[in-house]
Amino acid sequence: MEKRKGVKTFKDEEEDEDNIWWWLVGRGFVASFICIGIFAVLVRVAVSLHPYSGAGKPPKYGDFEAQRHWMEITLSLPSSEWYCNSTTNDLSYWGLDYPPLTAYQSYIHGLFLRKFHPESVSLYTSRGHESYLGKLLMRWTVLSSDVLMFFPAVLYFIFVYYSGSRGAHKNDVAWHIAMILLNPCLILIDHGHFQYNCISLGLALGAVAAVLSDKDLLASVLFSLALNHKQMSAYFAPAFFSYLLGKCLRRQNPLLEVLKLGLVVLGTFALVWWPYLQSMDAFFKVLSRLAPFERGIYEDYVANFWCTSSVVIKWKRLFTVPSLKLLSLTATLSASLPSMVQQIWAPSKRGFLFALLNSSMSFYLFSYQVHEKSILLPLLPASILAMDEPFLFKWMMHFALLSMFPLLCRDELILPYISLCVLFFLLYHAPCGRRDTRQAQSPAILKSFIIAFLVLCSLILHIVYLALRPPKKYPFLFEAIIMLLCFSQFVLLAGYTNIKQWKLSGSKLENKEKKYM
Repeated sequence: MEKRKGVKTFKDEEEDEDNIWWWLVGRGFVASFICIGIFAVLVRVAVSLHPYSGAGKPPKYGDFEAQRHWMEITLSLPSSEWYCNSTTNDLSYWGLDYPPLTAYQSYIHGLFLRKFHPESVSLYTSRGHESYLGKLLMRWTVLSSDVLMFFPAVLYFIFVYYSGSRGAHKNDVAWHIAMILLNPCLILIDHGHFQYNCISLGLALGAVAAVLSDKDLLASVLFSLALNHKQMSAYFAPAFFSYLLGKCLRRQNPLLEVLKLGLVVLGTFALVWWPYLQSMDAFFKVLSRLAPFERGIYEDYVANFWCTSSVVIKWKRLFTVPSLKLLSLTATLSASLPSMVQQIWAPSKRGFLFALLNSSMSFYLFSYQVHEKSILLPLLPASILAMDEPFLFKWMMHFALLSMFPLLCRDELILPYISLCVLFFLLYHAPCGRRDTRQAQSPAILKSFIIAFLVLCSLILHIVYLALRPPKKYPFLFEAIIMLLCFSQFVLLAGYTNIKQWKLSGSKLENKEKKYM
């Protein structure tokens, strides 16, 4: 049968993807990724040689012990008891407080540890376990998760992002890969402090790449898995929801398109939650663990609205927990709403990337119980946009690092912190991978002397925090000043990116983009 003119078949699309893949290989992009990837692995290994969260600090140690304890629990107890308080599972001692996919991940990693070092995950006796072999095996679980989840997601994204840009320069692509893979904040938290953000962020990045390649059902599956690994992935939910809804509303049968996406999401959630769907009691026990409202609206010093403004307004004293929940929800949705409206009204792929940054920053600034590590979520879309908004990415990275500095000092990670800061800024300013537009954009955002002044302030704060002791009356004075400075910059960046997203609606470039139709 003769093919209609101008209509692409599924076979044509497959051939196009194959051609793009071989074009990328021919231009050396894959070789660049492999070389940078190997270097990124070596950097992660070097950081993992340093201390971790809670090392030698009983009785509860830190995040390292929490992750190890979850392996102990998931290995020794049936899945029905993982989220239940009992004599064998004391939830006050690092009880599971992440969705089921994290529990399954803990079980798989626990099997690995039990094979090589069973003492490190034995029930009861392994609590507070610290040994060289135990640390080595735990570090390997993070490294393998990173290489198997985050690295392929980066390759998938780079493949999709540059597939329609045959004029992309090899050095630009290599620079972009380095900015994502050598994110100092992610490396310090996962391979220093000790967490598995690489899994949820890898799934989220894979979902972004799927959206950019018009594979919306795959994107729905991947993002649902990200949500089921870490509930903080909800920071991106407004962007995915608004873009996909806006796209569906422009299809011939909007209701059917929404229904398909809804069924895929529900099916993915049902598959992950299956052991806990047997009874309402089991379901709500897991759900209650995912929202620890009893901890208060903020815990440690974090550069968001609630913690920064608490210097003046004592939120915890003036308001009850239900009132703070409502305030937080209202503020978060209000901050996310402009970005969502823009994408429902005029969905576009570039606008979607800005919406990811805007929604995640809204959650970071206003949502309930935000941690220092949560800045990793806005940093992901910022790194995706690094080629188009390099100064924004550098500025956000600078203050993201500063905001985490007190946490990393407590973990005794000052040396890797300084080393990765230097490495990042050397790579960022590498002459072979920079475009002229970056140099032209930087002074347009802030005057040069203001930029220099703020950088100088941040450097002085580093020195003050390390060299001086705060007054006894104000033991957290330096942390408060750091958070105030970082918060002010995050608010300015959020305002800029929201304006930038709305400007896309009237730009000729975005009006020409009809791939979502």
